[in-house]
Amino acid sequence: MYNLILKLLFKIEPEKVHYMVMGWLRTAYSIAPVRGIVRSLFTVKHPSLETTFCGITFPNPVGLAAGFDKDARFTDALATLGFGFIEIGTVTPRPQPGNPQPRLFRLPADKALINRMGFNNGGASAAAERLKHRKERIIIGGNIGKNKDTPNENALSDYEICLKDLYEVSDYFVVNVSSPNTPGLRELQDKEPLMRILNRLQELNVQWGNPKPLLLKIAPDLTNEQLDDIVAIVNETGISGIVATNTTIDRSSLITPQHEVEAIGAGGLSGKPVRKRATEVISYLHKKGNGKIPIMAVGGIFTAEDAIEKLNAGASLVQVYTGFIYEGPAIASNICKGLLNNTK
Repeated sequence: MYNLILKLLFKIEPEKVHYMVMGWLRTAYSIAPVRGIVRSLFTVKHPSLETTFCGITFPNPVGLAAGFDKDARFTDALATLGFGFIEIGTVTPRPQPGNPQPRLFRLPADKALINRMGFNNGGASAAAERLKHRKERIIIGGNIGKNKDTPNENALSDYEICLKDLYEVSDYFVVNVSSPNTPGLRELQDKEPLMRILNRLQELNVQWGNPKPLLLKIAPDLTNEQLDDIVAIVNETGISGIVATNTTIDRSSLITPQHEVEAIGAGGLSGKPVRKRATEVISYLHKKGNGKIPIMAVGGIFTAEDAIEKLNAGASLVQVYTGFIYEGPAIASNICKGLLNNTK
């Protein structure tokens, strides 16, 4: 049934259909009987699904990755779909429109997306205000970034502002320095600027008296030497862990004809083509960190088997984004059911 719906939805421009479908879900949420039906259909509860990560107990290990609900507009409605947590953002201190449209593209043959959204969002304070009034108590992660027009030498100030604005309404934070869609942002993954940002954020985190888990989101395109630096940075700064991985700029494994990919242009690739590399990065970090660095996995997770692959590689939690679009609203419940079957 969902395959037929997907074919119809894929006839509409991706960004437009995203907000259209989210609008439908929010309307459904506003009707109590419908809300109850949706929740009962998609929520899987079992003690063995509960996962403690960085001091927080998650009802299940399947979350919605950043990028899907950038402005925290739909967290209540999305909470009825069985996710164990939702990560909002990436948010920036000031509102910004992002890159020119079109900026989101489907690659159905690869079960993938290419996006160059460019951190389009209404600003950290606006997202925080919405979260203050949310009804559902689902665990919320705050994914934070810098404004496009902020020079890298001033990036720390942007991350500080976002951390402060979202501090009371987020359960954990993710520092995003790995999106390929903000010019120069990935340069902040270099050891010196990254240490400066993380040390200061961790200092504020402790200073404010109620430390929240602080994670670093990294690109799948890093070399092993750069991943070694990431392990050293995590250990030296005392941050809580890593989110692996963001989208990739690599196009080498695509089935989609090269001329179609080239016509799309720049952007981060997500979905099935990222699965293998994301797992490799997780496995490498897990081994190099002697199994002591908490890892949240994202990248090509569509099924319970994909999630188990990431968990076996060393992750404790998984996030979906592109898989949610291709697999539909039952993705979290299907993965949870598969995880339960795997423990029998």
